[in-house]
Amino acid sequence: MTTPPNIERRAAIAAAGWLLCVPTWVRAQKADSKLHIGILVGDVPAPHEEQALLQGLREHGFVEGRNLIVERGYADGRVQQVPSIARDFAALKLDAVIATCTPTTRAALQAFGMSATSTPIIMAAVADPVGQRLITSLARPGANVTGRSSQAEDLIPKKLELVARVLGKPATVAVLVDSNSAVHPRIFDALAAVAQPLKLELVKIEAGRRPSDVQLPEAFATAQRRNADAIFVLPDEPFFFAQRAQIAALAAKHRLPSFYSAREFVDAGGLMSYGENLAQSWRSLADYISKIAAGAKPGDLPVAQPTQFELVINLQTAKALGISIPQSVRVSANELIQ
Repeated sequence: MTTPPNIERRAAIAAAGWLLCVPTWVRAQKADSKLHIGILVGDVPAPHEEQALLQGLREHGFVEGRNLIVERGYADGRVQQVPSIARDFAALKLDAVIATCTPTTRAALQAFGMSATSTPIIMAAVADPVGQRLITSLARPGANVTGRSSQAEDLIPKKLELVARVLGKPATVAVLVDSNSAVHPRIFDALAAVAQPLKLELVKIEAGRRPSDVQLPEAFATAQRRNADAIFVLPDEPFFFAQRAQIAALAAKHRLPSFYSAREFVDAGGLMSYGENLAQSWRSLADYISKIAAGAKPGDLPVAQPTQFELVINLQTAKALGISIPQSVRVSANELIQ
């Protein structure tokens, strides 16, 4: 079947010695049997994330270019294109689709349907999937959705505590919210009760991808007018992830310490992040794909939650901002970027 024009198909050279790690059930398949999956992304994943997924699949015996076909539906931050890509995926009758966040998971459900016989959808990192009614429960998600929950909402107390410790005083924190997000209002509402005892005043600053939305430069200018002492970027939206370099640059321009949930923002110049390692999460998705390929039903596979979180600090950014990171925070860091 011809691949739709907005889905890019790339082939990779098969890794040498791949048969050593092929499970028995794969070796028993017909020689021409191939697994056909799609990756539905509202932005473009960092290269190490996709590489981690492909490595995990190789460990399960699936090698792109040999017995694995990967359809890449990358919207480059233009999330409005995701439903169209999802519909193209539905026409391909894929064996499984990876949906990387809340918007892509919803788009996949709309395109494929939500039933036990629909195309399996594997979430990469979705905040509160039960509360958002994407699944029935973590233990038995039901229908055709499984994967990983990001626990973004559960990490809020720890994240704000780190912000307060770094700022070291009562402060005003601008919270960057995607104005088109379905999950951000839920996360922002959960911030208030945590912020008050930490002596942090929160100011909601909205920005979006649509021409009619407040654009990122204007949002940061608003944060400065509101006398913000720092910027706190909410997770689980592809628009912000796709624009992470611009967000980090705007934070530097306005001399705002910036805090995130993914290290990729800190790699781009942001100050600090605390959250799951997305590359490890992507790699673990191969376990779900392998089980589904072996006949497991996605609704019977428990949704995993990250159990390890990393604190990454960009000391170069801290120096440029004239911020001294407390020693108690530095020693807790998993990585200090010099």
